[in-house]
Amino acid sequence: MNRLFYLNHTPINAHFAKNSKDFVVSENPLYAWSGEGEHLILHIRKKDMTTWQMLKYLSGVTGLKERDFGYAGLKDKDGMTIQFISMPKNKEHTLENFHHDKIKIIDRAYHKNKLKIGHLKGNHFVIRLKKVNPTDAKKLKEAVKTIKKMGFPNYFGYQRFGKDGDNFAYATQVLEGKIKERNKKVKKFLISAYQSHLFNLWLSKRVEISKLFDGFDEKELDTLFNFPLETVKQIKTQPHFFKMLPGELMHHYPHGRVFIAEDLATEAQRFFDRDITVTGLLAGKKATLSTGIAANFEKDFSKEAEPFESQMNGTRRFAWIWAEDLEMKYKEDEWQVELNFSLPKGSYATVLLEELLHQITS
Repeated sequence: MNRLFYLNHTPINAHFAKNSKDFVVSENPLYAWSGEGEHLILHIRKKDMTTWQMLKYLSGVTGLKERDFGYAGLKDKDGMTIQFISMPKNKEHTLENFHHDKIKIIDRAYHKNKLKIGHLKGNHFVIRLKKVNPTDAKKLKEAVKTIKKMGFPNYFGYQRFGKDGDNFAYATQVLEGKIKERNKKVKKFLISAYQSHLFNLWLSKRVEISKLFDGFDEKELDTLFNFPLETVKQIKTQPHFFKMLPGELMHHYPHGRVFIAEDLATEAQRFFDRDITVTGLLAGKKATLSTGIAANFEKDFSKEAEPFESQMNGTRRFAWIWAEDLEMKYKEDEWQVELNFSLPKGSYATVLLEELLHQITS
């Protein structure tokens, strides 16, 4: 997966199964429904089905085409997921006797607009871990305490890279023209996997740099990086583990705009206070680029994508995020842990879990 964990504890033993009893995700909508309009909003709970599989079934029931449905996010097959979808209101009558063993309509509402990807605030997760002995539970509790305060790196999860983790390699051949991929949706997903792979490599490198600044003194760092000594001091004294670099592109958190961090000391404190966060590049055309020292490290990975930029839409992604309302409950008599937390849209609960356990869950 080419990811470096930032916490320093040894691996924690725990059994995690991504099933409907031990992995539950619920969408947090971006806004309240208007209560009127031509679109029916369905609040749906599904088990062990992808969003696409659910929509295919609903298409058969309602007579609608799959493209007539709207959704804010795509959910994986494994686990229980509770999400919102929209459909034309004039087809509501087709759901009068609706029944499916794995799909339940929890509630209905009306809205003026069709749901689109990204129309959600984030997702809430409930994860249950089994076979966690009391010693490992104490280690996990300390790790949760640190992440509640400091957050964690916003890597892309294994889901983005395919069953065998080879989507990046296949995407490279498609971008090079060695393989013709005629399915536009598949090609779009492959390109996204390619961008995600480069992002993860860059973020892992930045975590490594932060670890070095955390573990070495100023003179040693001056030798390692050949930065001006004053710059080394500015980076070294930042309060957050993840060290900002001159020329960093920041983003107001969780909403707002992208801007360059010109006053490193001031912005580092705002980052520590969760007002802003660091962003990383998803390579492609029209992407905003960082400058200075931050750009030098960014280019180490983005230069590989330069021949293909015309085929990709670039953007920025949060490099560091926080889990809201993160809580851990331990049932010592059963050796079971329950984790509750919310994440921004586009982030992976499995990435947080892997940071906590220091194990890859795929």
